[in-house]
Amino acid sequence: MLEIKNLKVCYDDVLAISDVTLKVETGKIVALVGGNGNGKSTTLRAVAGLNRAAAGSIHFNGESIHGIAADKRVPLGLSLVPEGRRLFPRLTVLRNLELGAFTRKDKREVANSIEEMLGLFPILKERATQLAGTMSGGEQQMLAIARGLMARPKLLMLDEPSWGIAPKFVTKVLDVIQQVNATGVSILLVEQNLQKALNIAHYGYVIQTGRIVMEGAGQTLLHDEHIKKAYLGL
Repeated sequence: MLEIKNLKVCYDDVLAISDVTLKVETGKIVALVGGNGNGKSTTLRAVAGLNRAAAGSIHFNGESIHGIAADKRVPLGLSLVPEGRRLFPRLTVLRNLELGAFTRKDKREVANSIEEMLGLFPILKERATQLAGTMSGGEQQMLAIARGLMARPKLLMLDEPSWGIAPKFVTKVLDVIQQVNATGVSILLVEQNLQKALNIAHYGYVIQTGRIVMEGAGQTLLHDEHIKKAYLGL
């Protein structure tokens, strides 16, 4: 579904990622893991069209998306849930969900999708008329994921979904990610929490200083001695 080859991204002539090659197969959860500042978010933003690629290629469903504006990538089936959630805090849960469907024109289908999201995330049904900014971090993360799904993506990209939320909600969020994947949505998951990310991923990539340094099945990486020592402190 997604294939990135030799991707290079710069910020004002400063190299952010120098050589990222990875792929996401249809229906799979793929984790991109590594420490902070190694290029995980930059990779997602490049796929979403928010960062310009200086070199390399990005193909989605067999077609190059180079040069396609970010808002035009959403109807193709790409949806990004950014780090920090980036909700509209002074708007209600329902309004945030509606805005997630900004590329869709059929109001009845949008309404049906909202009902689906409220079914998938029961806490949002309870908070439907509440302002997003007044909810807990975990509840906001649920809303951010639901808003991302309102675009009806084929590939949902999640940037640090466990960031800034209570430990009890981290497990819930990861459970939801697996539920979403079970509906047929492919997932590209960026996480600093290697153990939790690799535990649910079908395949994983480890990024370090802007390069992919290891890859393999999620469970294989999770039990790799180098990973244990370098990233898990075991």
